Amino acid sequence: MSEARIHAVTVPKWGMAMDEGTVTVWHVAEGAAVDAGQELLDLESTKIANAIEAKRAGILRRAVAGVGTALPVGGLLGVIADANVPEAEIDSFVADFVVAAPDAEGEGAPRTATVEVGGRAIHYLDLGVGEAPIVLVHGFGGDLNAWLFNQPALAERGRTIALDLPGHGQSSGDVGEGTVAALSGTLLGFMDSLGLGAAHLVGHSLGGAIALAVAVAQPGRVRSLTLIASAGLGPEINASFIDGFLAAERRKDMTVVLGTLFADPALVTRQMVDDVLKAKRIDGAQAALARIAGACFPAGRQALDLRPSLADLAVPVQVIWGSSDAVIPAAHADGLPASVTVLRLQAGHMPHMEKAAEVTRAILAISG
Repeated sequence: MSEARIHAVTVPKWGMAMDEGTVTVWHVAEGAAVDAGQELLDLESTKIANAIEAKRAGILRRAVAGVGTALPVGGLLGVIADANVPEAEIDSFVADFVVAAPDAEGEGAPRTATVEVGGRAIHYLDLGVGEAPIVLVHGFGGDLNAWLFNQPALAERGRTIALDLPGHGQSSGDVGEGTVAALSGTLLGFMDSLGLGAAHLVGHSLGGAIALAVAVAQPGRVRSLTLIASAGLGPEINASFIDGFLAAERRKDMTVVLGTLFADPALVTRQMVDDVLKAKRIDGAQAALARIAGACFPAGRQALDLRPSLADLAVPVQVIWGSSDAVIPAAHADGLPASVTVLRLQAGHMPHMEKAAEVTRAILAISG
């Protein structure tokens, strides 16, 4: 059966731990015409819900999985085909569809590893193959799973590497001074340890300031720069979020804090809350986060202003911001140099999760 003739819409794999997804709503009725990039349905994993987009134009000939249906990764959600494909051919495709076994050992399969950087263990996820990789740097209190909606799609085009910053995830709890300068030095050391001469850097929030600091200090190491709701571009930051994140020890409190990150707080799942609380309880994690917060956001303000440096960068730079960001003001994207491309999205502080497909396309466009 030609793939160009019939296209299967399947459950993607968002993150290493995802086994299945549940359909929560269909946005397109069976029999309706769809465009490439159009949202077809919402799918919920244990982490968060996200939209599934059409990868090609055509007609949604079958909505195979109904609302409430849980399917394994690779399971058939729907079928897109042109009007001239006979119904019998569609029926046969659906009946014969087999969920492919994951390729756990092949080239480009997910690889988790740890490298030593300045005496610190840095954990990372390496996915895809190719030169000039995309390196993904998460924000304060996050980990490499922040990119679970983006990394698999990015890896279809090349190598992608998402790391846990010091004091986060499975990396060392030693954050040194905890400053952007110290953390950017660790990022450069991480690139050295993997033999990366230059890379496309993508940073979110604090990770954006870290990536930008690398571009300023070592411009030859950066092929392009994507800053998502980035720190370092203005003085304001929501101190209540930082303080609340550090103080929250119960599920109820952390749910409220994490809800600040999203335009739609309902996207915060119980599993997300439990994962964050679990990470905070790792020995030394709370002290590491407090040290970073004190160094980077003292007295509820951002300590470092990298905004003037943008005008001097010779590499392509894009800034992505959610218009409903309640952590770092979206106004920090205003008045940037003309050389900087700005993409504004209907999202909160986590546009790479809330508008994953749009952010992924933007990253691919600048790194292609």
